[in-house]
Amino acid sequence: MDDGPPLNATPSRLRIWLVEPYATGSHAAWAEGYAAHSRHQVVLLTLPGRFWKWRMHGGAVTLARRALALGETPDAILATDMLDLTTFLALTRERCHHVPVALYFHENQLTYPLPPGQKRDLHYGFIHFASALTAQRLFFNSAYHLEAFFDELPRLLKHFPDYNELHEVERLRARSEVLPLGLDLKRLDAYRPATPWEGRPLILWNHRWEYDKDPETFFRALYALAAEGVDFGLILLGESFRQKPQEFLEARERLGDRIVQFGYARSDAEYARFLWQADVVVSTALHDFFGAATVEAVYCGCFPVLPRRLAYPEWIPRAWHDEVFYSSFEELLALLRRRILEVETTRRLSLREEVAHLDWDVMAPRYDQALEELVAHRGTG
Repeated sequence: MDDGPPLNATPSRLRIWLVEPYATGSHAAWAEGYAAHSRHQVVLLTLPGRFWKWRMHGGAVTLARRALALGETPDAILATDMLDLTTFLALTRERCHHVPVALYFHENQLTYPLPPGQKRDLHYGFIHFASALTAQRLFFNSAYHLEAFFDELPRLLKHFPDYNELHEVERLRARSEVLPLGLDLKRLDAYRPATPWEGRPLILWNHRWEYDKDPETFFRALYALAAEGVDFGLILLGESFRQKPQEFLEARERLGDRIVQFGYARSDAEYARFLWQADVVVSTALHDFFGAATVEAVYCGCFPVLPRRLAYPEWIPRAWHDEVFYSSFEELLALLRRRILEVETTRRLSLREEVAHLDWDVMAPRYDQALEELVAHRGTG
């Protein structure tokens, strides 16, 4: 059995298993981005991003089998919140019993908003809890996410009749830190137009077409502006996992002549060109633990109009908060109206440099350092 290097000795180039049972969208981009930009050898162990409940139950079994088939022992494991880490480590213990593990939370099933009429299944939150207990470090993609998770975790545990292990909450918090999402922002530069868009003001939606992004409020604001006679065009990007996303179908009927794009971009190049063309990006999200799509739009020069909550205030400088954030529907409408009616001013404003540090060129060394420290301190915590 390979027992690895001596404790507290960090190899110059680590072998890292990045284990992601739900590799789609931002999850896949994050995993592939870190593997491409790390100075270490990052081996991706992934499954397609579908059937999320089954991935949280069974993904660990399949990925443990694939991990053992590699015939190597990693220096560290970086797993995501979609993995049942306890099962994965149990099934790979012959090779990984001494390997330090970090758990990265893209989201969590304790505070993720439910569709109307659904009741939360506590089992998935408990998988998070048990997985967290087995990891040496917990990484959250935003401070908002970290606080939301630890605010809710005691309530989850209090559902159980006895031995609810509440004392573990503070111990887990002590081994937690914020490690923002890394993004391949510089790839978008290749599609920057030689001359900027000078046509009618364009509003951008580049989020999933799902209930938790609250498209109903977004379109309600647009219908109000249209009724006022405000001139604007609309770019509707993002994935839909529903056969008939009703809010979007209604918008196509009511705003048809204003819509420049309706639906998922066919390529990264097409997606980037729409971002560079748009003037204002809007979020009405009920939940966003980070906001990757919004960051990409801001990097491409879109001015953001965002709710004054969730993770957004963490990466918008305080000096811009009154220009960017709304706390009510009336404030959303007022900010949107101003940005459109004063579009020439809007086009001169940019928060691009305020989000540029989230590019992998900056973030990959931070991830590398965090995992190097994890390896260096294994067996001491």
